[in-house]
Amino acid sequence: MSTSFQCPHCPRNFSTRNVYSQHVNRCINTVYLSTEESSEDISDIVSSVNEMSLDDEDFSRINEFQIIREENSQVFYQYESDQDYAGDISFGKISHSSNIPEEYENFDEILPANATTTDTLGKSSLHPIYVSLGNIPTWRRNKEDAKQLLGYLPILSAKNEKEKKSSEFKELARETFHNSIKFLLDLLFQGDGVDFNIYDKDIWFFPRIFTIICDWPEACTFSLTYKSANSNYPCHFCLVQREDLIDIRKEVILRNHINMKEYFDSNTSKLAGLEQVNNYFWSIPNLNIYAATVPDRMHHLDLGLFKYQIEFTMELLKKKKSLNKVNERIADIPRHSQLKVFKKGIQLSRLTASEYRDMMKIMVFMVDDLQIEDLSEVYMKWNEMYLLSRSEKFKESDLENFQKAINDWGNLFIKLFQNISNSHLKFPKLHSWIYHIVDTIRKYGAINGYTTETYESLHKTYVKIPYRLSNKKEVEKQIMENIRRRAIISRNRIGKTKTPMAFMYTTKLFDFDLSESMIEQNKKDLNLDKKMIKGFEKFIDCLKVYLNILNIISAEGCRIKIYSSVTLKNGAILRTKNDFHHRPWFSNIAVNMNEEELSEYLSDKGICYAQTLLITEIRLPNKSPMHLALVQWYDFIEETPFVYGCPLLRLVEVYNFIEIEAIEDTIHVVSRFDKNNEYFVI
Repeated sequence: MSTSFQCPHCPRNFSTRNVYSQHVNRCINTVYLSTEESSEDISDIVSSVNEMSLDDEDFSRINEFQIIREENSQVFYQYESDQDYAGDISFGKISHSSNIPEEYENFDEILPANATTTDTLGKSSLHPIYVSLGNIPTWRRNKEDAKQLLGYLPILSAKNEKEKKSSEFKELARETFHNSIKFLLDLLFQGDGVDFNIYDKDIWFFPRIFTIICDWPEACTFSLTYKSANSNYPCHFCLVQREDLIDIRKEVILRNHINMKEYFDSNTSKLAGLEQVNNYFWSIPNLNIYAATVPDRMHHLDLGLFKYQIEFTMELLKKKKSLNKVNERIADIPRHSQLKVFKKGIQLSRLTASEYRDMMKIMVFMVDDLQIEDLSEVYMKWNEMYLLSRSEKFKESDLENFQKAINDWGNLFIKLFQNISNSHLKFPKLHSWIYHIVDTIRKYGAINGYTTETYESLHKTYVKIPYRLSNKKEVEKQIMENIRRRAIISRNRIGKTKTPMAFMYTTKLFDFDLSESMIEQNKKDLNLDKKMIKGFEKFIDCLKVYLNILNIISAEGCRIKIYSSVTLKNGAILRTKNDFHHRPWFSNIAVNMNEEELSEYLSDKGICYAQTLLITEIRLPNKSPMHLALVQWYDFIEETPFVYGCPLLRLVEVYNFIEIEAIEDTIHVVSRFDKNNEYFVI
């Protein structure tokens, strides 16, 4: 089937793209040269193209690509998968220069970049820069194989510390950085775009820079604003003064390439906290570098604001002489597969982003009932805000709720810690989070779309491991060759699928024929934990009840096997261990209740909670094996069933055998400190 290309400026059609592209370039120049219209009229022509959105009729032929999805007349700020198209295009207005034809799509490029050390001593480092696509769903883009290494940016070396701190050296480093970026990115804008065949239809894509994901110092390098938090205008988003960073009601002037270039051209860059260096990104159309350097969630929240909150909490606890008490509480937290054990309490210098996220789960309970006003509340508000920040999509009403959650947390954070902070909380990250994150979501989508978590792991793949395999000469060349070889091997590798298993037991503890004497013998084993002993005490009575429900009259010939752990179908490991790294581990579980039972129990949206005492496989003659867990139930504390938004439970003297298949998941239960028989579900 033939394809024709119509010029947007004249009635002519062309059968090949090359001829069409050459004509468009000539045609637009002819329009500018031959027309007697004023420059204002010409700019109106260009503006009319720039202001088109993909909802306009002119784009109807390509509108099967979802740009903005509406539900109940509300816009969703998101990237999401859909069966009718292969990948999302960024929402909002698509602006482009007038010499680009209308039948096209933007090919959104996302650039993450930050330097990393190559050796364990930190004496050598490289600055990799990666590229990913903004036109694919967020969940797919966050996979490692959805990123491509573009290259390594040069890192200048100074002769000595004096030269390194000199203004000339710093200016040279900035110019080198932007010249290197220009060298890498100019190639993206050369040529006539690229074809993609999607659902048997050729779509013509033109690349553009969509976002740049990096931590605050790198964002300042891209935007060429002052890196120091003590500068008069430390925010790369706006022209807020340092003294107003924590005033959440202050009106601000947003930065853009027009007002920043005015400062640069008039040689008054210092008045805007701007380096007097030409910014390469000013030359890229339809890109506001000051907004496009989006906050990276991992560095901004996990390693940024939450780290500050923990540090200030420790200072506050020291003043109240409660720090040792909190550290003891943290060390006493029971094990859970998805939580790091902090045996020595809080040690900030060693915590990773993942470990800070683990701290988020428990800190509200660790500072509970310490008689420090609003301390538990600030952690509860943080968790509410953080959970909202991880949403995959936002309606406008969701963004309003998110902004309210940010303000509620921010007000408490400032009230509690302003006098503890040496700078009185004049942090650019705090300001940008309160002021700019919601507008950033409106423009660039959910925060999950711009995080460097997977890029940090790529440093091992693309920097650290290849560096160690090199002979330390012409390092970049050897690294690139190593990466190419690995890519070839990866493409040729054939994946093998594994057959899923319903249950997988490990470490058989007991194997015996059912009898009261055997149960009595096991109860007296001094090596058993008191929970397992309790399980044996209740074993026969609970088994009789369970067999009664199944209308099984006799347990004659019953064979019992008891295991220390079993892997559930969802991959979670259910444990009943007397000694796991010198501590007992009896898993707590969430159980889906039958609909007819829901009216009899107070539940958490149909879920009830229990602690596992024994994991068993029970065999009767001529019957299928029964995979059962003996559990002790938790019940809600009726006076206050929920505290800090979490279920508040107590253990009750109710025991049952339940089918392992009915277990929804393992859960983490934390004792409410200084309280008797009260537990939180995290």
